[in-house]
Amino acid sequence: MQLIDFIIFIIFTLGVVVFGCSFFKKGSSADEFTSAGHSIPGWVVGMSIFATYVSSISYIGYPGKAFASNWNAFVFSLSIPIASYFAAKYFVPFYRHSGSVSAYTFLEEKFGAWARLYASACYLLTQIARMGSILYLLAVPMYILMGWNLHVVIIATSIGIIIYSMLGGLKAVIWADAIQGIILIGGAVLCLGILMFSMPEGPMQTFDLAINSPQGNKFSLGEFTGDLTTSTFWVCLIYGIFINLQNYGIDQNYVQRYHAAKTDKDAKFSALFGGYLFIPVSALFFLIGSALYSYYQSGVAQLPADIAAKPDYVFPYFIVNGLPVGLRGLLIASIFAAGMSTVSTSVTSAATIILTDYVRPFFLKARQVKDQLLHHDPEAHHARHQKMELAVVRLSSVAVGLLGAIVAIAMLSVESIIDAWWTLSSIFSGGMLGLFLLGCIPVRINRVAALVGCIFGVAVIGWISLADLWNLPGIHLHSYLAIVLGTCTIFVVGFLLTYLFKAPKS
Repeated sequence: MQLIDFIIFIIFTLGVVVFGCSFFKKGSSADEFTSAGHSIPGWVVGMSIFATYVSSISYIGYPGKAFASNWNAFVFSLSIPIASYFAAKYFVPFYRHSGSVSAYTFLEEKFGAWARLYASACYLLTQIARMGSILYLLAVPMYILMGWNLHVVIIATSIGIIIYSMLGGLKAVIWADAIQGIILIGGAVLCLGILMFSMPEGPMQTFDLAINSPQGNKFSLGEFTGDLTTSTFWVCLIYGIFINLQNYGIDQNYVQRYHAAKTDKDAKFSALFGGYLFIPVSALFFLIGSALYSYYQSGVAQLPADIAAKPDYVFPYFIVNGLPVGLRGLLIASIFAAGMSTVSTSVTSAATIILTDYVRPFFLKARQVKDQLLHHDPEAHHARHQKMELAVVRLSSVAVGLLGAIVAIAMLSVESIIDAWWTLSSIFSGGMLGLFLLGCIPVRINRVAALVGCIFGVAVIGWISLADLWNLPGIHLHSYLAIVLGTCTIFVVGFLLTYLFKAPKS
């Protein structure tokens, strides 16, 4: 890595941290920290939603997947329009007028405190796993570039992200996401152009070699069979629909952004804009993976066997050895942009959930009543309470960020990060969508029926996830289907039990 690349990378990385810290405001409140004062333009919120989607899992994992196999994982992106439509039409207005920044207050109102705690716990586990996956992928390019210790890079990056997330809150995260989103798109477009125009016979050779690969068509979207044990087109599509409905419908990352937009119209626009922008950009990353395969297959350059065996390392290796000086630093900065935006989002949203779903109802509420009895100055009491809540979200940001770093270090032995992340996401999501759908239908669901449905749903998720590992009896299904069958089980069992045991009239 040349000095100019290093300077570009350092300036960008430190610039993001400083920019995020510039939103620090003395005397800020917890509500401003978690909802950005409801002051962000729609296009900025949309770019933030897009940047949350395009993490370094996309930037490195998608090209690695396309290089090693095909475009099967792109089917996930094709399911986004369905979720975006429902978000703009139903989810955004619902949450904007709910009166709570937490996505899970609604579940408590419907089914009791257990439902809120169950969903929020699933969410926290999912976000920590996601942060770990992304921090790992942030460290890989630096290891290949300069031989830096992966553990040190993960910890240092985590500290930088924690600092600006903790000081600037959601407003800093959203504005930084918007800038990072623009940079990462530009970097990816430049990289694809260099790959395709470096081919000996011109850009079209990229498609010829990828289509006629000995391993099969590299642009294939997967088998169109009914096999539920492998990653077919239908398995990926169904998985994508459920995950994206969950993202838009009950994921705190998205719900917080709905609240941050200036108006309802801005919030609806952001949901559509962020989702639809991800489709062509994810196709761009898969095309980079196919182009990498053709690039090395054509003999333009040689790929070491140890790098070829680790698909997630191929794109970073090309950046190091195939890009000109200056652009190399920009691409590494782009990868960091993708990762930092997503990790900072997870840090802020997880800290919000810890405050709204755990600390505020179980600890601060009693403290607030006691203060009101002991102190007769309402303004002083309110100021004390706001200060305490702000301290909670900032300390929670630090704790969640450090947990993400620990998970990232634990993931260093993973072969394909996108497979690992999708599996963990399907398991940890815990069928939250099923509980949410039970609450949304125009039928009053019995609280006990909903609880029993959740127990059955978690059992199904556990069985699908552990069937291969422990060689459990019965039909073995692909781990991606854990969230699908878990969600359906919760919904069906809760719905049927409600009719078997009629709920008492309110």
